[in-house]
Amino acid sequence: MKTIIEPFRIKSVEPITFTSREERETILAQGDYNLFLIRAEHVLIDLLTDSGTSAMSAEQWAGMMRGDESYAGARSFYRFEERVRSLTGMRHIIPTHQGRAAEKILFSIMGGPGKVVPNNSHFDTTRANVEFSGAEAVDLPCEAGKDPDTIADFKGNMDVAALEDFIARTGRERIPLCMLTITNNSGGGQPVSMANIRAVREVCTRHGIPLFLDACRFAENAYFIKLREPGYADTSVASIAREMFSYADGVTMSAKKDALVNMGGFLALNDDAVAASARNLLIVTEGFPTYGGLAGRDLEAIAQGLDEILDEHYLQYRIRSVAYLGDRLVSAGVPILRPPGGHAIYLNAKKFLPHIPVDEYPGQALSIELYLAAGIRSVEIGSVMFGTYDRSGALIPARMELVRLAIPRRVYTQSHIDYVIEAVLEVFENRDALRGVRIVEEPPMLRHFTAKFKKVV
Repeated sequence: MKTIIEPFRIKSVEPITFTSREERETILAQGDYNLFLIRAEHVLIDLLTDSGTSAMSAEQWAGMMRGDESYAGARSFYRFEERVRSLTGMRHIIPTHQGRAAEKILFSIMGGPGKVVPNNSHFDTTRANVEFSGAEAVDLPCEAGKDPDTIADFKGNMDVAALEDFIARTGRERIPLCMLTITNNSGGGQPVSMANIRAVREVCTRHGIPLFLDACRFAENAYFIKLREPGYADTSVASIAREMFSYADGVTMSAKKDALVNMGGFLALNDDAVAASARNLLIVTEGFPTYGGLAGRDLEAIAQGLDEILDEHYLQYRIRSVAYLGDRLVSAGVPILRPPGGHAIYLNAKKFLPHIPVDEYPGQALSIELYLAAGIRSVEIGSVMFGTYDRSGALIPARMELVRLAIPRRVYTQSHIDYVIEAVLEVFENRDALRGVRIVEEPPMLRHFTAKFKKVV
């Protein structure tokens, strides 16, 4: 059979709300044209994020009922610890309530003023936690990853030569660790090859720099390696994932992505001293080391989800269903970041709306119009999220102006995606009428979550 079907049956459903364009106009105005500030009940198809939005399985819900809620030493923690350790090979497994909490603990210990952290591409909370510690976050994407139109198998790779040059210019003593984000979210959900992970590992080893993986989409990355990298076609995704982790000294993970849960994460480490410091911080900020801000039922759900995510029938369906959306848009002439990534399609807002200048945020304008036209919530990944200001207050734009359509796992069917396609094509046909937006209020960090906008007339 050629048709790739959902490798599950739907056992429970949740109604969604239909609104008119006039109603959505009012809703958006009340939310200051920031899609984070509108109620979920007013969204028809929610593609804001794939984080914490998965539909859990019957076995995960059963695990929730089995959860041991003891404050210390709960059996649910030991099941969670065993599952994460068997996957990552790390000695110390520290649960946290989500990925950014793991990042906060890690960079509170290893960051600080004068430090610089290289990454293939930091995503928003990783960058914020690096910078909150006083350190500097530096992106070193490969050349193919800088161009939305370049077709390459592993556009998420780090530029290894640039890393070597960066270490030489910066000095090893200022670099507490190096990170690889897999898959590369801000780079379009693009995968990182095993060869690139090994090459970065070799550079880090030679200079005595620990290598960490931001592994929230590790299974999708592993499946891309199986599909695209020579020598891995006959290797199981589980084995590929374990090899990926074997090159790392530590791991941060938001379990809200590839562990198929609504809340949770972890920090995994091999360094005894760093782990001891991390557990001390955990007690102050998250909870006792065997629950780390999570209920026992959440630990059970993560342990089960880490098994389910490695099902290759599921991964085949996941990657292909995202590509289906991308392929249909490309065939209609809609500019997207190519090739399709693992968890999302990224509309190229700069090409979609070339008449809107970057300081009027074409990605935000496009996200607003998708909601107005069809009730679809997306997220801008461009100069709202990653733009900065120079000393004069002028905008330093992001490298790319994108709108991410992040697909929640096991939530929407093909008919939902067909509706999204129709909506994007309708907006594309009327794109010349769209106008940009201005920021009228913003916080000092992570402004995209709470900034307020006004339409340019």
